[in-house]
Amino acid sequence: MDPFKIVAVSAGLSQPSSTRLLADRLAEATRHSLQDHSPRPVDVQVVELRELAVDIAHNLVTGFPGPALRAAVDAVTGADGVIAVTPIFSASYSGLFKSFVDVIDNTELIGKPVLIGATGGTARHSLALEHALRPLFAYLCAHVVRTAVFAASEDWGAGDAQSDGLGVRITRAGEELAELVLKEPGGTARDEAVVPFAEQLATYRIPR
Repeated sequence: MDPFKIVAVSAGLSQPSSTRLLADRLAEATRHSLQDHSPRPVDVQVVELRELAVDIAHNLVTGFPGPALRAAVDAVTGADGVIAVTPIFSASYSGLFKSFVDVIDNTELIGKPVLIGATGGTARHSLALEHALRPLFAYLCAHVVRTAVFAASEDWGAGDAQSDGLGVRITRAGEELAELVLKEPGGTARDEAVVPFAEQLATYRIPR
């Protein structure tokens, strides 16, 4: 039984990175949700863009990705679900994040389940998820989950990871990504009863 392949892309620049931490938590939430609904194993891979920065820059000027960058792109395009997390700079995603997305062919993410997340110093940057990241993946025709997760500096305080506000959002987003992955061909989502259209139409009565 082939495993579900979940790839988390982290565009964090520091080490350690709150962006990587958010990517890891979103990946773990997705893993748990998939395991709750399917007997298939789950394979999680994290792509650290900071380790590919030089390769990405070379690709911009040569048009040819090196082996490590090619492997990262193949992992993303071959995944059953993608988690994309970037720090927010100047009210948008980072240049490193956008440069990596530019390496991927425009057709490779069509219909791909994607969960978007971001980190920043203040919650005022959270709208970048909706006016920058979501339109980017909409342009690429990816299937972006409803819940986007932003983590500001104050979100990383002490508290139960499952009951604090950030933890609740992470869990919900992971469940939504798992739901989309399970609905893809090859998933093992529970079959829903199909009601014939004529039968559905019969339930509506037009008043005389």
